[in-house]
Order: sequence, then C-alpha cells, then structure tokens
Amino acid sequence: MQALPFATIAFVLYVAAAIWQGMTLFRRVPPRQGMVRLLAVLGLLLHIPVVVKLLGQSPGLLPGFTTSATLFMAVAVNVVLVASLFKPVLNAGIALFPLAGIALMAATWLPNQGGQTGLTPGILLHAISSALAFAVLAIAAVQAVLVGLQNQALRHHHIRGIVQSLPPLTTMERVLFELVWAGIIMLTLSIASGLIFLDNFFAQHLAHKTVLSLLAWVIFTTLLIGRYRFGWRGMRAVRWTLGGCGLLILAYFGSKFVLEVVLNR
Repeated sequence: MQALPFATIAFVLYVAAAIWQGMTLFRRVPPRQGMVRLLAVLGLLLHIPVVVKLLGQSPGLLPGFTTSATLFMAVAVNVVLVASLFKPVLNAGIALFPLAGIALMAATWLPNQGGQTGLTPGILLHAISSALAFAVLAIAAVQAVLVGLQNQALRHHHIRGIVQSLPPLTTMERVLFELVWAGIIMLTLSIASGLIFLDNFFAQHLAHKTVLSLLAWVIFTTLLIGRYRFGWRGMRAVRWTLGGCGLLILAYFGSKFVLEVVLNR
C-alpha cells in the first residue's frame, strides 16, 4: 500500500472539516455538524491504514516519534467524533483535525525509528491508556482555549461572533472539567500501569517522560481540587489546563522529537 495518497486525501478531508467548523464558529456558514463528522470520519478511515502500515514498518514494538504522533492523533480524532455525539466538543476539531493531517503527512515523509521491547498485556494497557489520556486532554486543551476566548469576550462585552456560536460559558466550563476528569483517570491508569509493568520506567531514556507525566498529573489533580474546594473557574482553569497539557506533550513527544528528528538518532 502506498501511504502517501491515503495521507494526502486524509489531510484534505481533515482540513475541509476544520475549515467548515471554523467558519461555523465565526458565523460565516450555517452549522453542518453531520457533514463535518462525515468528512472527519472519511479522513479517519484513510488515516487508520496508514497507521497500521507505519506500525508494521517500525523497527521495534515501541513506535518512533512520527508514528506515535500519527497514532495518538488518530485516537484524538476518534474521541472527538464519539464525544461530539454527546457533548458540544466538535469545535475542538478546528485544531485537532488539521494537526492529525499534519502528523499523517509528516509520518509519510520523515524516517521512523522505534525501540525494542516485548509487547505484553501490561505494556499494551499502558500504551492504550497513554493514548486515551493524550487524546482526551488534547481535547481539553482546545476546549480551554475556547473557554478563554469566550471569557475574555464576555468580560469586554463582545457578545457577537464566536460568543454567539458557542454554548453558554457555564456549559463550556462544565464540559472542560468533565474532559479533565476523564483525562486524569486515563493518565492515572497510564502512570500506574507504567510503574507496574515497565521494568525501566525510571531509566534514563524514560525518566523525562515519567517526571513530566507525574508533574502533569499533579497539575490536573490540583486543578480539580481547586475547582471543587475553592470554585476555580475562568482563566485560572484555562491556564492550569494548558499548563498540564503542555507538560504532557513534552512528556510524550519532546525527547522523541529532539532525538529522532533534530539529532536523527
């Protein structure tokens, strides 16, 4: 299978879905959630075979930076599509759909490296929970950005444009904390399974991931405690969410990017 045509068409579909949803958010076109989902689903259907091919080409059972990013973004797109059936989170696709397409295109061009390890049920649990934690908290990050924009617009009495297209601020914040709750559960499972099933969880090449993941867990846990004990909301919640997500991105992809893409090791 030639991955490039699949990746290119998926990229176009993802970008088309993001553009329409973005234009809807700014009230330039009428809402067409069904069409946006259909475009994203078609992109995902082309995305998955490329991921499978890349995983098959990985020199080890732990995929390298580009394959990991492509796999995690596929999970994120799937989570957005499923969650959007129940919660108003489809706007997260404005950022996540193009990022999935970019990751897909990059994976077909950049070399992929991987590490050798044995794939046991415990390691599989760790990998799945890590992917789900990243997907849910990535959606939470986009949701936090929208909450921040909405909060600032209302504070300055700008009630047109994006504010009119979004659900009420209280609903947006409730969904944000629901996403953080779901993400922290998955992140806790990821960290716990890593501690139990990975012999080298604190080895030098994984120490940065372990420490940053634990710091992200502390940030998200503090945010939830602050929410339910002290009523944290608004821009404080936005900043804590984005800070935790930033640490998580560094944990999952930071060293892989430096070693494999910058240093080509």
